[in-house]
Amino acid sequence: MKIISWNIDSLNAALTSDSNRAQLSRMVLNKIVEYDVDVIALQETKLPIHGPSKKHLELLNTMFEDYDLVWNVSKEPARKGYAGTMFLYKKGLKVETSFPTIGGPSTMDYEGRLITLEFDDFFITQTYTPNAGETLNRLSERQIWDQKYADYLVSLDQVKPVIATGDFNVAHHEIDLANPSGNRQSAGFTDEEREGFTNLLDRGFIDTFRYLHGNVEHVYTWWAQRARTSKINNTGWRIDYFIVSECLKDKVIQSKMLDSGPRQDHTPILLEIDLPLK
Repeated sequence: MKIISWNIDSLNAALTSDSNRAQLSRMVLNKIVEYDVDVIALQETKLPIHGPSKKHLELLNTMFEDYDLVWNVSKEPARKGYAGTMFLYKKGLKVETSFPTIGGPSTMDYEGRLITLEFDDFFITQTYTPNAGETLNRLSERQIWDQKYADYLVSLDQVKPVIATGDFNVAHHEIDLANPSGNRQSAGFTDEEREGFTNLLDRGFIDTFRYLHGNVEHVYTWWAQRARTSKINNTGWRIDYFIVSECLKDKVIQSKMLDSGPRQDHTPILLEIDLPLK
């Protein structure tokens, strides 16, 4: 089985805008189609409260004609057109879908951040983890989220093994970003967020990229858009992950980043794992 995960930073723009960035996003979507994977997870879709429009669905059904899709959107009391997630999965797969709430603080449970697919023998779940904010104004809430999310994954793991993916908004170790010393108090690299991710892994989960590749350096999944040379200079962060239940670690075949060309921001990641799909 193969899975791709990507923080697309506005599915609406990628499908309907004529901007240069949107064209680059469509190039990435077309590359994802070519991989012909079983499941695709998209984060930060930024769809309206009623989900994809008729035009969105027409375009998605044309581009991903072999896939069914489900989505979760941000709704009141959260901001509209914010966050959001989507799964696309091959037609014919037997899937049960849920949109979990985990007791997150503030409006986090209403921001469309989680979707879970249940298969006969395992779960695939995705997250768009809340950002702590430029001034760390949401850090204390983020810490609660991290704990609640870890509790949720453990609850799934007690039923059947778990594959969890998405934008976790944290660079776990110094090796996971280009400039650790300059980002000690930056969102995504605070001690609190890193500890939250450590605690998650310690509860029975594996970071598949590090498990396969060890301490390989300078491999990232995100480059800041505001810095025009961030991708050229590879001053990035690794904040997108595939993590799996510990019992699945020896079934992981590959876990890697895909080349998104000149497009900055997130790049897709791919997991291949030896699990049968029914």
